[in-house]
Amino acid sequence: MESRLEIRTKSREAESVKEEGEREVLEPVSPIGQYFGSSVLNLSILGVLEFDAPIDNSFPTIPFLQDAFLPINSRFSSIMVVDKKGAKQWKRVDVRLEDHVNVPIFPDGHESYDNYFDDYLTKIAMEPLPHDKPLWQIHIIKYPTNNAVASLIFKLHHTLGDGYSLMGALLSCLQRADNPALPLTFPSRHQRSAFERDTENIISNFARKVNVAWNSLWDFGCIILKSILIEDDKTPIRSGNEFHHVQISTITFSLDQIKQIKDEIGVTVNDVITGIIFLGARLYMLEKDMKLENSRSTLLVMLNTRNVSGYKSVNEMMTEGTKAPWGNHIAFLQVSVPKPSNNESFDPLEFVLSAHKSIKAKRNSLALPLIGQMLETIRKYRGFEAAAKFIRKAVRNSSIGLSNIIGPVEQMALANQPVKGLYFMVVGAPYAPQSIAITALSYMQNLRIAVGVEKGFLDLQKFKMCLENAFQLILEAASKSVVTDHI
Repeated sequence: MESRLEIRTKSREAESVKEEGEREVLEPVSPIGQYFGSSVLNLSILGVLEFDAPIDNSFPTIPFLQDAFLPINSRFSSIMVVDKKGAKQWKRVDVRLEDHVNVPIFPDGHESYDNYFDDYLTKIAMEPLPHDKPLWQIHIIKYPTNNAVASLIFKLHHTLGDGYSLMGALLSCLQRADNPALPLTFPSRHQRSAFERDTENIISNFARKVNVAWNSLWDFGCIILKSILIEDDKTPIRSGNEFHHVQISTITFSLDQIKQIKDEIGVTVNDVITGIIFLGARLYMLEKDMKLENSRSTLLVMLNTRNVSGYKSVNEMMTEGTKAPWGNHIAFLQVSVPKPSNNESFDPLEFVLSAHKSIKAKRNSLALPLIGQMLETIRKYRGFEAAAKFIRKAVRNSSIGLSNIIGPVEQMALANQPVKGLYFMVVGAPYAPQSIAITALSYMQNLRIAVGVEKGFLDLQKFKMCLENAFQLILEAASKSVVTDHI
């Protein structure tokens, strides 16, 4: 049973359109947006905000949506329509906020509602968003769990934008909890030293170009093969079943300890996260079946392709010619999960170093723009559905999906209500091509890992335990020795 708020409003942009002689304004949906909105690749993003204080009837849901959320972007007040040429366009419409706000009612008499919350998260993850309304919802959970006194869930269709865009939108709605007048800040990224730049300049341009060309051809060929012909082995982390319910849970790691590993090994935070997932997945498989140590498993890493550091304001994202445009500007890397050199006594750091080596090589190749050009060619001659099928098959043929976002260092507040925790998950409805989807989000001094697994196939608690064991093994190994000969 759900209660709904009976309030109707129009977005300011929709009102301005009506005033212009009832003229219908259409805006083209980006190519990647059309892939995500196709019948074979229907993806959404769940964003969960956790609060330490209850949400009661005084919480300004409607004023927040009307005054802060809708004005961010006209897409929040638009639906997708198909024009005469078969292309999808954004069409602005009147917004009935009561159709987008959901307040579930759970049975009374429980101290903690974790099971009800988890079941509700599974339910909304697998329900497609209706396409006759703007593609977003808000779910207000007024019941306590072990993680929060109350929670607010945003469900946003991936056609609206990628994680970078939607995080930028979220930041425009929230303020610093300690001082709303001050801007939120973000963890600093690694900057190359003068020595690294000078060393790079010494390297022969010819040798570098040959290496890039070879890596590009190799990576491009591997992506094609893994997306069309070669799929991962069926293992305890991959069933091959696309139609399943998703069970979601989270783990919290210390961001300071993650950075400690990064600094002692000489890699990036992303490399450490990927290494933990590599080792955790192998530990889980070995616990289930020792014969699977040589199984073929692939991690599909989603990347932001914007050439910027840090977030830009929504106004900057919407400016023509900006380096950080709104929308979906992402690509994917296929990284093989390394096999331990020795199952009896392996070095945990080899998984982090393997992640560092693989991701660095693939980032420096031209495979990503080549794949983008290939998808555009498929779209041009065979249509958006055919291009979306290629992406879906690439996802389905891999074992794990990974997406990560950088969050603010300071605590945020929504309508003066401090946000205790924050995480997100990418979900598909009704398809869930992978048995495991993992997201990572830094917030304050923590790294929140969300794990979405195929319900009834994977043991979620055991998989989380394997990830926690992997983190501890890597942290202990990094603390004992500073690896210099691998860098």
